Amino acid sequence: MFSFFKKKPAAPAAVPLPPAQMPAPLDDAISAPTASTASAALPEGSMRTQPLRTRYATTSSLVAPAAAAPTVTPPPGIEVSDKKLSWMMRLKAGLSKTSSNLSLLFVGAKIDDDLYEELEGALLMADAGIDATAFLLDALKKKVKEDKLLDAAAVKAALKALLIDLLTPLQKPFELGRHQPLVMMISGVNGAGKTTTIGKLAKHLQAHGQSVLLAAGDTFRAAAREQLMVWGERNNVTVISQESGDPAAVAFDAVHSAKARTVNVVMIDTAGRLPTQLHLMEELKKIKRVIGKGMDGAPHETLLVIDGNTGQNALAQVKTFDAALNLTGLVITKLDGTAKGGVLAAIARVHPVPVYFIGIGEQIEDLQPFVAAEFVDALLG
Repeated sequence: MFSFFKKKPAAPAAVPLPPAQMPAPLDDAISAPTASTASAALPEGSMRTQPLRTRYATTSSLVAPAAAAPTVTPPPGIEVSDKKLSWMMRLKAGLSKTSSNLSLLFVGAKIDDDLYEELEGALLMADAGIDATAFLLDALKKKVKEDKLLDAAAVKAALKALLIDLLTPLQKPFELGRHQPLVMMISGVNGAGKTTTIGKLAKHLQAHGQSVLLAAGDTFRAAAREQLMVWGERNNVTVISQESGDPAAVAFDAVHSAKARTVNVVMIDTAGRLPTQLHLMEELKKIKRVIGKGMDGAPHETLLVIDGNTGQNALAQVKTFDAALNLTGLVITKLDGTAKGGVLAAIARVHPVPVYFIGIGEQIEDLQPFVAAEFVDALLG
């Protein structure tokens, strides 16, 4: 499996993980646990920070897909493994609606005002937003004129290059080992897939030699604590929780517990809320302040989980949560089926915040690092 994370610059050479530590797909069944306070003890002999592989540290030759599968061209300069190719195929399938709408415009098209007008409509329908759409079209027209592009295929290639340039600043590897423990505060509106994302990340962190502790800070949503504890049981990870406690107190206890147990990473779940619920946004600020009292400089990562189907509303969420919490990164989920994907262009243009991960499904391997060239390749075909 290719790596999620970036190693610290001073870290020694990577140590390959034994197959037994690699994450396996999880089933979709969720059942309530019997424990009331913590799901499971940390695995015996949990490792502290270990040398981590850099992104794409191990590559192999491209394996051709089955005859019935669509052809996927890897981004220039990137070699892919079987699992990597599978991921790219699923990502392309998830964004197929937008990809079809955009790609069809260039089939036998003449380079004229009609093409630009249709392209403008397609980008707006893909949730790219007015600002990003105008920026891309202006840059594309300039490129066509300067390079004297005469055929539709060349114009499409130019648009792909412009999109990659626009989205590349959002691409940032997630770096482990720079704090002990590394404290992550994770927020998002209800239904964005926040708790599931925490469970997936916990499994991947363990696969990279990290011991993990979870904090059930979502004390508002029914069964939120139980759902997180199920993920804790699946991953054999301790979950700090209270039946009806103050979420800030839960977060504080989790940080202290992680320091006492020398745990590598703490992930703190918070209650889902709309950005318009100002009193609840104030509570998020309080949680962050209390975490800082538990450990100087924490939280080290403040992530927002966004449902990729919410369109331009996702941009509003980024603006509001960033104003309240000073976000360090985003996780875009549910880029499968109905998601349009263009909202990343809007975020990059209007309110850029790094996108650490994107997700397309329920399985562990359906959450992967965001790579701009891969995403654009799936978006434009």
